[in-house]
Amino acid sequence: MNLPLSPAVTAPAAGSPDAEALIHNLADSLSLAEQVQLLTGADVWSTHTLPSIGLSRIVLSDGPAGVRGEDFDERHDSVSLPSSSALSASWSAELAHRYGQVLGQEARRKGVHAVLGPTINLHRSPLGGRHFECMSEDPRLTATMAAGYVAGVQSMGVGATPKHYLANESETDRFTVDSVVAERPLRELYLAAFEDAITESRAWLVMSSYNSINGTTASENDLLETPLSTEWGFDGVVVSDWTGVRSVEAANAHQDLEMPGPVGHWSAKLLAAVESGQVSREAIVEKVVRILRLAARVGSLDGVSPAVAELPAALDSAAVAREVAIRGAVLIRNSAGLLPLDASALTSVALSGHNADEARTQGGGSATVMPKQNISPLMGLREALPATTSLSYTRGAKVAEGLQQFARTALHNPVSNVPGARVTFLDASGTEIFAEDRLASSLIWFGVGIPEGTAAITISTDWTAEQAGVHHLGLGTVGQARLSFNGTEVFNGELLDTTNVLGAALFDPPSTVHQIETTAGETVRIEAHYTLPPEQFIPLTAILLGEEAVVTDPQAEIDDAVAAASSADVAIVVVGTNSSIESEGFDRSNLDLPGHQNELVRAVAAANPRTIVVVNSGSPVLMPWLEDVGAVLLGWFGGQEFGRAIADILLGVAEPGGRLPTSWPAALADVPVLSTTPVEGKLEYAEGIHVGYRAWLQQQAAGGPAPAVPFGFGLGYTSFEFSAPHAPQQVQAGNDVIVHVPVRNTGSRAGREVVQVYLERPDSTVERPVRWLAGFAGTHLAPAGTESVEVRIPARAFEHYDGGWQVERGAFRILVGKHVEDDFQVLAIDVR
Repeated sequence: MNLPLSPAVTAPAAGSPDAEALIHNLADSLSLAEQVQLLTGADVWSTHTLPSIGLSRIVLSDGPAGVRGEDFDERHDSVSLPSSSALSASWSAELAHRYGQVLGQEARRKGVHAVLGPTINLHRSPLGGRHFECMSEDPRLTATMAAGYVAGVQSMGVGATPKHYLANESETDRFTVDSVVAERPLRELYLAAFEDAITESRAWLVMSSYNSINGTTASENDLLETPLSTEWGFDGVVVSDWTGVRSVEAANAHQDLEMPGPVGHWSAKLLAAVESGQVSREAIVEKVVRILRLAARVGSLDGVSPAVAELPAALDSAAVAREVAIRGAVLIRNSAGLLPLDASALTSVALSGHNADEARTQGGGSATVMPKQNISPLMGLREALPATTSLSYTRGAKVAEGLQQFARTALHNPVSNVPGARVTFLDASGTEIFAEDRLASSLIWFGVGIPEGTAAITISTDWTAEQAGVHHLGLGTVGQARLSFNGTEVFNGELLDTTNVLGAALFDPPSTVHQIETTAGETVRIEAHYTLPPEQFIPLTAILLGEEAVVTDPQAEIDDAVAAASSADVAIVVVGTNSSIESEGFDRSNLDLPGHQNELVRAVAAANPRTIVVVNSGSPVLMPWLEDVGAVLLGWFGGQEFGRAIADILLGVAEPGGRLPTSWPAALADVPVLSTTPVEGKLEYAEGIHVGYRAWLQQQAAGGPAPAVPFGFGLGYTSFEFSAPHAPQQVQAGNDVIVHVPVRNTGSRAGREVVQVYLERPDSTVERPVRWLAGFAGTHLAPAGTESVEVRIPARAFEHYDGGWQVERGAFRILVGKHVEDDFQVLAIDVR
């Protein structure tokens, strides 16, 4: 933060000419060694300080759906917002802005100056491992939502970091893959998704990706200069993805900051490269200027007032998390108006599904944050249903595979006599250096938190069995470890990481599992001893104590759910995925629901026609039972308030407000753009401009299959009617167009509708999609309420890229509807 200034001195505001002059003078005043030092991180999460010029550190932290801070410590809790796919399903830039404000607010609470988000790569293939973390398959929807997010974060005086620039739509071989993309799709799709965040919301940072684009690694690619810095006017910091700088050649590109530090490919090598003339001093100074400009903006440079002097009013983070989960939830089936349920008329509800109790509220990988509590659908319904309603729960079908951390309520610290576990750090002689009380049994250290001189870590906890029987308890980590139950050693050996993916074992470590039989309520003393490996480039340590669910008779679990459902007023089945299926570091191999979840849904639906399915996944899954159930609600990874949001929707307290941001297929073989697997190191984007619904429409035009649920689709609890839209009949090339759409709520309750406007050019001489999203706007109306909704079509929507932005003059068709395959109202417009 800025030091207090003398009342006689007025510091120039960041971005002013005086502040710019000061920043340039400071950069020029530094020695070459000082300049070069600033270009590599000081540690895993922050930049170097330079007290001589009043520069304090800039702290960066993972997003994009929360702000973790500098550690993975559950004691330093974070708000967990719904995944980006859920946010984008709201089709609301205003909500994206408030989402960003919550992240900025969290960042300030945690001493963070820059949030590493939003992730705005496109949903090119539903198999993409970080699909949940990205926004949409469409560049217009993505760009609009990303711009709102960035503006919201930066309204709090915190930098936002659109990532991963560029063509980083999958995880397979992500460090080395070469994404081969022709110029037109690169411009019209993948760059377009980033553009508004830079040109409209003026993002303060951008993160370069790991992959290469057309043969050149991202941190050395000319795309960092054009269009980013030149055409778009980006004046912020290009930060590498962690370890993404591969050589000093990146310094000749517009790559500004190498993370992490202090040792990387730049550091001392870059100093020598400048002295030898391999890298110019001017390039170094420009990078220093950008870093000092960022420092000024976030309040880390004395003598300059930060970019935001007065913060907006604080937001209720939990309330925003709940609202996003509600407005992003997509109702795709509601047979005979089954939803909303009338809570006062319900005597019994049968709830089943592993994710109903152990909901997946966020995806795996670096996006992981540690909330105080996650509200599951089981918890949310228990809170919301009246005391007169009987709510039963059966698991029905196991989802979570492998070792899962213990519930915090089952752990007791045997040393401090408090809930949780005791963690002790030992030196090489076995002497205690430090000890701490932890709340959870999944512990991660990423660069910080382990005292210097630590050679081993021990964990001790008393775990209480909830049920009698045989339990499968174990340890997950990488390296040499020992494990004991009640003083008896059950494992002493080495666990090996075979993934070869940086950080993968932090979230899904190899494990050893052992059986122990207990009575209900019996306590087991669990102790683990872990030996730290030799010094690592980035200190990464994860230790997991937990239990693996082992089901010997899957049909028996289904039968229990069916028995409960058959006598209930309504059956609710929560199905979904988890972090072993959707995560950073790997792509999906299929779109199937894991385990026996499909069989569970079919059996429950056969037993009770009033069956509602809630899908708890971050990205598409196959739903072979879609037409056999009463209602289907897509809840995504719904953040910490997921269960309360689901209860609000099911019981009619709120309306599901979402529209699909990406197409959902009926079968894997139907998907027109699927592969995420490089061939000889290259991933060919051979589909060109036909991605997502564009590819589906092209496939359908050739007689191929349609998706199960199309892009933009979503139901509500009321009905809307669009009257005849109107727009200019002619427009001059280069001008925006406003379409006016009269909308009326024809139902009996208030609700929200999204007006979607697409363009077509059937007789084009240029290859085009069948149609493409040009603009959208939402409205919320009371019963019988009306509004003339304005939808802006940006001039760019009429253009295509061919060595530059071009306009094919002539007649376009403006299509107004509720989703990409709607029965549109059509207008003609002549572009001159």
